Amino acid sequence: MSVIRHFINESKKKLVIDEFLTKELERTGYGGVDISKTPLGTRVTIYSMKPGLVIGRRGQNIKELTQLFEERFKLSNPQIAVAEVEVPELNPNIMASRVAAALQKGIHFRRVGFWVLNRIMEAKPLGAEIIIRGKLRSERARYEKFRAGYIPKTGDFAQRNMRTAVVHVRLKPGTLGIKVNIMPRTEVASQTVEVKPEEIQPSPSSTIASPQEVVPEGAPQEVVTPQEGNLANP
Repeated sequence: MSVIRHFINESKKKLVIDEFLTKELERTGYGGVDISKTPLGTRVTIYSMKPGLVIGRRGQNIKELTQLFEERFKLSNPQIAVAEVEVPELNPNIMASRVAAALQKGIHFRRVGFWVLNRIMEAKPLGAEIIIRGKLRSERARYEKFRAGYIPKTGDFAQRNMRTAVVHVRLKPGTLGIKVNIMPRTEVASQTVEVKPEEIQPSPSSTIASPQEVVPEGAPQEVVTPQEGNLANP
């Protein structure tokens, strides 16, 4: 198997696991999963708002998940760890699930979009964006964007720091897609640079003459005394 095919298969496997956990751990405030290879096996970190419900009584749920990952998803020696989400408003998976739950209750999509966007911006990220696609008001599919703050679309900064989640919800008109992008406040983005204008100072050896002092060469010079310059009458 080539290296490219290997990474494609690993990404597909992670996507399938993420979709499975989204359905199974919906009540626990599922916030995403991180899968990494270690010398001892595969480390699976599950983020949730309620870690106790994920672990279960005496770790019963963890044991079932470990067996499921090993048999169904073919993970070698899975080691599951559960981490609590400290700020749910900065987690795109949780906020996308809230949008989906509100739409299932019949709340208008614009009201839901602005409400969730305000909740995210109260946590003071750099920016947030919510995109809802599907049959919103007619038989023709369309999309609505709710955006606030700074949202970079391209570049290394966006690829490294942008948090993105996609959730689908099935309603009577059809299936809606919900995409949430959150740009957290990082140290690099929080730094500001002030550029002061350069002050031009004349060198000590140079002098600047006023227009009155400039006299053409060869022209007669007129000397005005203080008495003559102050005469009011001829």
